[in-house]
Amino acid sequence: MAKPDDDRLPRAEALARLPVVALVGRPNTGKSTLFNRLTRSRRALVASTPGVTRDRNIGVAQHAGRRLLVVDTGGFEASEHEALNRAVRAQALLAAESADVIVVVLDARAGLNPLDRLLFERLRALRQPRLVAVNKVDAPQHEDLVGEFYGLGIEPLYPISAEHGAGIEALLDEIVARVPAAPAEADAAEAPTAIAIIGRPNVGKSSLLNCLAGYERAIVSPVPGTTRDALDTPVRHAGRDYLLVDTAGMRRRPRVQQHLERASVVRALRALERAEIGLLVVDAVEGVTEQDARIAGYAWERGRALLLVVNKWDAVTGADQRRVAVRIDQRYPSLSVVPKLFVSALTGRGVPRIWGAVETVAEQHRGRLPTAKVNQVISRAVTAQAPPAVKGARPRLFYATQTAYAPPTITIFASHPSHVAAAYERYLSNQLRAAFGLMGTPLRLRFRARERR
Repeated sequence: MAKPDDDRLPRAEALARLPVVALVGRPNTGKSTLFNRLTRSRRALVASTPGVTRDRNIGVAQHAGRRLLVVDTGGFEASEHEALNRAVRAQALLAAESADVIVVVLDARAGLNPLDRLLFERLRALRQPRLVAVNKVDAPQHEDLVGEFYGLGIEPLYPISAEHGAGIEALLDEIVARVPAAPAEADAAEAPTAIAIIGRPNVGKSSLLNCLAGYERAIVSPVPGTTRDALDTPVRHAGRDYLLVDTAGMRRRPRVQQHLERASVVRALRALERAEIGLLVVDAVEGVTEQDARIAGYAWERGRALLLVVNKWDAVTGADQRRVAVRIDQRYPSLSVVPKLFVSALTGRGVPRIWGAVETVAEQHRGRLPTAKVNQVISRAVTAQAPPAVKGARPRLFYATQTAYAPPTITIFASHPSHVAAAYERYLSNQLRAAFGLMGTPLRLRFRARERR
C-alpha cells in the first residue's frame, strides 16, 4: 500500500437517511426475486443458476407511507476455500450488520438445510430484529412445507411467493413495524447527481467505487465479470449527494455469449440511462482501446456527460500524463473534449480529483448559454467561413437559441436546414465549445426552418 499523501481520498460519508432492510440467505432461495418485488423493479438479475448475485444490490421500497432501503446480498455459501465465495459471504454478513431489519429468505421447496442453521448461528450475535420469509410457497399445496422450518426455533414464519406476490403485504407490514420511527421532518434535499462507472471488464471499476464510497462496497476480484448487477451506492461528499452506479464490464458483442453476461451488459446500458455523468474507466497498462472509444460513444449518444478515468496509473512508470492525454486525443479525436484523470484506485492517489471534475462537467452539462453570446459566436463563425452549398442551395443562418440543457442543445433557425453539411455542423459546434469552454458534455445542434409570417 502506498504511503498516504495530500492527494489521497478522504473517507466519503455514506448516505444513510432511510431504514435499511437486508435480505440474506443461501444461494437460489429467491432473494433477488424478492428484492425486485419489494422495490417494484427488475434491477437484480434473476436466474436459476446459483450465485448470480455477488455484490450487494440496493433499491428503495415504499409501504404504508414509509420508504425503505432494501439490500439484496449474494448467497451465503458453505465453502470458504474459494476467495470469491469468502468475499460474497463477507458482503452478506456486512449488509446484515449494517441493517435495521434482517430478512432471512429460505426455500420452502428445498427444505431446511444445514447451511440455514449455520447462517442463523452467524446472525445470532446481531441485535437487529430478524424476520424469516419462507419463499416459493406458490400454491396452497406448498403451505405444508413451511412446518419443517419451525425447527429453527424462530416464530413467526412468513410464507411468501416472491414470484407471484403472495404474503408480501404481511411481510412488509412487519418490516415497517420493526424499523426505526420516521423523523418528524423529512429532509427536502435535491436529487443526487447520478454517476455511472462504466468500462470494459477488469479495469478496476469496483475498486474505484470502493475508493469513492470509502468502504468495501463491491467485491473486487481478478476474475472478469465479477460484477453482474448495476450496483447503486448513495454517497455524501463535501455536503453534496451522489449516487454511484457500478456496472458490469461491457465486452465487444461477439464476446458476449452467456445469457447472464448479455443481461449484465443490458443493465449497464440501462444504468447509463439513469445517470447524468459517466466515468469511463480504462486500464493505464493496456491503454485506451477501440472498445473504450465505443463505450464512450454509447454515453455520448445518450447525452451523458463524460470523464475518462485512466486507472492503475501506479503500475505505469516513466510516463507523462500530458503526453499520454495528447496521444489519446490524436488516436481517438472524439475523446479530445473529454477531461482525463490519471488515478490509482488501489492506492487512492488522484481519486479525490474526480469529485471536482464531476462538479465541473455537471455544471457544463446543465449550463445555460446566453442567447446574445450564442448568436455572436455563430455570426463570427459564418463570417469566417460561410456554409457550403448543398444540392445547389447555400443555407443562411438567421438566429439561434438554447432550447434544452443536460446536454446543452442549440436550435439554429436557417433557410434550407436540411442542407447544412455535417462537417459545417461540427465546425459550428467546435466554435461554440471554444467560446463557452464546454468540456465533458455533448453539445447538440438542431437546425429548423424559420417560421414565415
